Amino acid sequence: MEALKQSSDVLFILLGAIMVLAMHAGFAFLELGTVRKKNQVNALMKILVDFAMSTIAYFFIGFAVAYGISFFRGADLLAAKSGYELTRFFFLLTFAAAIPAIVSGGIAERAKFQPQLVATFLLVALVYPLFEGIAWNGAFGIQAWLKATFGEEFHDFAGSVVVHAVGGWIGLAAVLLLGARQGRYHKDGRIAAAHPPSNIPFLALGAWVLSVGWFGFNVMSAQTLDKISGLVAVNSLMAMSGGILAALVAGRNDPGFVHNGPLAGLVAVCAGSDVMHPLGALATGAVAGVLFTRMFTLTQNKWRIDDVLGVWPLHGLCGAWGGIAAGIFGTRALGGIGGVAFGAQVAGTLLGIAIALAGGFAIYGVLKATVGLRLTQEEEFNGTDLTFHKISATPERESGW
Repeated sequence: MEALKQSSDVLFILLGAIMVLAMHAGFAFLELGTVRKKNQVNALMKILVDFAMSTIAYFFIGFAVAYGISFFRGADLLAAKSGYELTRFFFLLTFAAAIPAIVSGGIAERAKFQPQLVATFLLVALVYPLFEGIAWNGAFGIQAWLKATFGEEFHDFAGSVVVHAVGGWIGLAAVLLLGARQGRYHKDGRIAAAHPPSNIPFLALGAWVLSVGWFGFNVMSAQTLDKISGLVAVNSLMAMSGGILAALVAGRNDPGFVHNGPLAGLVAVCAGSDVMHPLGALATGAVAGVLFTRMFTLTQNKWRIDDVLGVWPLHGLCGAWGGIAAGIFGTRALGGIGGVAFGAQVAGTLLGIAIALAGGFAIYGVLKATVGLRLTQEEEFNGTDLTFHKISATPERESGW
């Protein structure tokens, strides 16, 4: 029976890993549909190559930083031969690789290709696993301190803060260091060019792929078959629906906002999806939908932060909201299961943001000072597709064939 349970757990978490791996295609098509046509090939290339770089970084360094398990130590490798720990590595890798995929959308259309690969390696090897180990493995005794102080540990079931807030706030650091795209704003701060999405069907495809894969992201975060919860699935569904409808209203029928609505809701519900009442999940998703639409508009139009896909509002802010929302709607007073404390959720969320900002500014700051982060004005005008890959998304059409 033990062997059967172990095999079942391996299959369960393997299916989750495959579903989250498929989400990276969603990241790619969401970016492809948002950027201008001259940057579409680069969007696809970045997500794919970043995933490969993330795999190397997490296998050699990141997994050991977060969990103290190294596949180069005899005892750890022997234990991993059962298959579960290796499959668990695969599953958690797909989470880690979401960090550069998130950042990619913010820095699109003007970032150099090779420096981003270096940043990807360092983020997945060091910055992300540091907070992952704190939140999910009790590293440095911070969870024990939070429990002693607030009565409960910081709770993040599927990564609202660990994955999304961390990725979004790293993305903000990178965007600020890069600066806005050429011609985006006038010198007096007025918008010079809106740069609307280039392909709504591809943007919608990316949103759908991400939304479907998210049920593997959330439900399979149980990591063993005996801990699977239908509540997580229903709460994910409710938050997704709340995000869509809120973005529809707040975004005034804009298809870009509407297709990011489910993602905002799903980002926010990750942390408390196992403890909230479905109505709490609906409210969490609805708030996230409004938060994304309002803050995307504010950052782009008022603050002149040229975050192309809105990764800071979508992942950074909605992820932080999700961490805090778990401490609100997860309480028994509001119909939740309990086992969460508002103070611990706020403290853990702020710690994740602090680590993300420090790591993001350090890595991208060093790269900017040494090899440079952004394209020349001519390269940016020509587009990343021709600059890096020597081909456009539609070469036959553009050559006159």
